[in-house]
Amino acid sequence: MYALTELESAFNSIRNDPDFQVIPNFPCLSINHFRGEIERLTDHYRRPNGEGPHIYLKREDLNHTGAHKINNAIGQVLLAKRLGKKRIIAETGAGQHGVATATVCARFGLECIIYMGAQDMERQALNVFRMRLLGAEVRGVHSGTATLKDATSEAIRDWVTNVESTHYILGSVAGPHPYPMMVREFHKVIGEETRRQAMEKWGGKPDVLVACVGGGSNAMGLFEDFVKDKDVRLIGVEAAGFGLDSGKHAATLTKGEVGVLHGAMSYLLQDDDGQIIEPHSISAG
Repeated sequence: MYALTELESAFNSIRNDPDFQVIPNFPCLSINHFRGEIERLTDHYRRPNGEGPHIYLKREDLNHTGAHKINNAIGQVLLAKRLGKKRIIAETGAGQHGVATATVCARFGLECIIYMGAQDMERQALNVFRMRLLGAEVRGVHSGTATLKDATSEAIRDWVTNVESTHYILGSVAGPHPYPMMVREFHKVIGEETRRQAMEKWGGKPDVLVACVGGGSNAMGLFEDFVKDKDVRLIGVEAAGFGLDSGKHAATLTKGEVGVLHGAMSYLLQDDDGQIIEPHSISAG
């Protein structure tokens, strides 16, 4: 609790500080990745009378390091520097958050340790190589399912043991407060850009926003600026695996129940005793 309280106080003290800005530290991020209509998909859904939806992509994969993850990594590493922490740890599933964290640590010369499930390390070997190339130590986690949940558990164990010198850059809308709130705040630029770009493109808001939901950081970043807009539908898409009734899926919001994991109340796939049921997805992370 001491670590969480310290982190929340530090974040609240700097969130409105004009000196605490991301773009001056990473000028490469001041690029709006919003590509034009997906013409073939728009044509596919066009009705005989010529009407139909106009479908656009928000290309977060064009960000530095290949995903939206860099937004949160930069914000948190600047926070860690403000706190005087010299050692950074993080968890990663698909490896994108790990690469982003390793990148910002290389930029500021900080020690970087990434926890990653052994199973994810095998199927995401290229991102493991990139993290090591950037100077990070990648520690494989073999316990449990050897995936993201177990990597997060190991990262939290490390953090509470070394909290005086270490900052934990958690990459998902998960874990104990203030992490979900911080991740939301650092990623809400996605939705803010979308609103601005939609006004520039067609002079109005989108009718529907769609985002995939794994850990939730990209979806939360897109949705946050539109939560109060009752005329905008927000749709999150979860991994249904072999079907929602098969027991082999990762649809924790659709089929989950309220429980406690990693010190936080959330929706979980769990048994009658509150033990976590292994999710299934063909995708890492």
